Amino acid sequence: MNTLKILLFAAVFIFISSTTKAQLKSQQFSIIPEPELVKVMPGSFKLNSTTIILYDDRNAQLKFIGDQLSEKLKAYTGNNLPVKKLAAVVGKNQILFKLSDKLPGLGVEGYTMTINSGSIVITAKQPQGCFYGMQTLLQLLPLDPKVGASIPALQIQDQPRFSWRGSMLDVSRHFYSVEQVKQYIDFLASYKLNTFHWHLTDNQGWRIEIKKYPLLTSVGAWRKRSLIGHFEEQPERFDAVPHGGFYTQEEIKDIVAYAQRKYVTVVPEIDLPGHCTSALAGYPELGCGESPGPFEVKDKWGVFDDVYCAGKENTFKFLEDVFTEVATLFPGRVIHIGGDECRKTNWKSCTYCQARMKKEGLKDEHELQGYFINRIAQVLKAKNKRVIGWDEILEGDHLIADALVMSWRGTTGGVTAAKKHHDVVMTPTTYLYLDYYQGAPYLEPLTIDGFNTLERVYNYEPIPSALNADEVKYIKGVQGNIWTEFIPNFNHLQYMAFPRLSALAEVAWSTPEKKNWERFKFKMETEYNRYESLGINYSKSAYQVGFELVRGARTQKTQMVLKTQSYNPDIYYTLDGTEPSHKSNKYVGPFNVNPNVTIKAATFKNGVQMAKTTYYEVK
Repeated sequence: MNTLKILLFAAVFIFISSTTKAQLKSQQFSIIPEPELVKVMPGSFKLNSTTIILYDDRNAQLKFIGDQLSEKLKAYTGNNLPVKKLAAVVGKNQILFKLSDKLPGLGVEGYTMTINSGSIVITAKQPQGCFYGMQTLLQLLPLDPKVGASIPALQIQDQPRFSWRGSMLDVSRHFYSVEQVKQYIDFLASYKLNTFHWHLTDNQGWRIEIKKYPLLTSVGAWRKRSLIGHFEEQPERFDAVPHGGFYTQEEIKDIVAYAQRKYVTVVPEIDLPGHCTSALAGYPELGCGESPGPFEVKDKWGVFDDVYCAGKENTFKFLEDVFTEVATLFPGRVIHIGGDECRKTNWKSCTYCQARMKKEGLKDEHELQGYFINRIAQVLKAKNKRVIGWDEILEGDHLIADALVMSWRGTTGGVTAAKKHHDVVMTPTTYLYLDYYQGAPYLEPLTIDGFNTLERVYNYEPIPSALNADEVKYIKGVQGNIWTEFIPNFNHLQYMAFPRLSALAEVAWSTPEKKNWERFKFKMETEYNRYESLGINYSKSAYQVGFELVRGARTQKTQMVLKTQSYNPDIYYTLDGTEPSHKSNKYVGPFNVNPNVTIKAATFKNGVQMAKTTYYEVK
């Protein structure tokens, strides 16, 4: 080999080696959602028992953030780190939260963070930016404090893509305690999600105390039994266990205040004009007809004909009274009124509703729904609240100008609303319903329907291509929804939420150019370990092996491709119907298969099987 070739080889080797090292160095940390800009610096910050947390005392909220960090670090290290006002310039071994109006290009939720061997400085325009910087800092801690709390030196500039970053929890179908709701809010805050949509009323239970109407909770909060199995199964099967519960107004105030400390806005949902059987059970006179009812809180899932009467004035008086109390409990500007899946059957046969349509000049029951929604929206506007509803609130073309629309039946509702200049939250079933299956259905707990894997959630793009540059600004954010018909307890809720909440967070926060599926899978390996350290019951469905038959490019023989949604997995498989182990055939690439063969496969890490075995029968 001549000298020129040797030098060229050496240069290439040095370049590849340095590039690999830089990549490895950049992968020594895992931040979800992916920040706007991260620059790796030399050195690290050593967290120890003498570390001090400082805050700029121009804003009292920074002390609360410092206190929360101190509490988290005490649980992590056992050290009770002091939280003090900043008296001078930042010194050694200090973590500082401060505000500055000299952060060009950063919005109110953005932050910068500088980590070096002497200090960590988190700077923002507003306190919530410092709070989000704290969440990033917590993710940079080693998973095991016994290995030493060394935090890599970094420079980070970060801010969210969308202002509405939410998750909905349905507590009507199954009730969750105050502490569990708070824990769910913690989950959201840790991923920089800022909106908790709280579905409080439905056919199967009314969960919010309304003092003027006590029967809403004494009657409407309880059902005699619950459906077992899917609602489409026949014959229907039920348990014999009464189910219910509700939140007192004091408990709701406590939860709202708790969320505020985490910079999470609570958006309550009082569903109307349908999904209201639990209210009608206590106050049947609100239903259609001369002598409506009797009604019972529903013991099974699905959509029913029960609906508030749109023709009776006492219906609107009742709802105005309800929203008067709701508005005082929730300081956020937005209140959700449902508006979805309202069957018009009873309206069509109700003399009161037909008289209302004639009086108001409404041509059909869809316009009657628009009238109903608009009257409630006007009630809320008078209380300085904005209404949001599912995309059916667009029916009848009566929607108040400042109403927000939540697009759930695909993206069409969001496109229509944005073109009419309504603010929109995108939450299509086909990507962001987190109660859908996330792995092979034959291995998963029963769900209502659908299939939204970790990868499918992660790859969702919230901005519809049908919108022009002016219309895009009305897309305010995204939300993942968890309906709980088939989620009877908090352990199961965690299984459905994790790890898909992490994918949702990156969709909501990070710009498309910062998202990378391979990088995200790598980060999730750290995140799974973090879940385990926190005792979170997360799903391992991303480790399940999927199968794809292909035609060999050269041989034209049928070949099998095995893949997972995990990072660089070790897949082992069998062809004789036996259970795979780490001693079985290791998958290294597509392999030829013959008809009438059953392939079983599983993912292993350090010799331990990570998810249940999947199988494929080749015909």
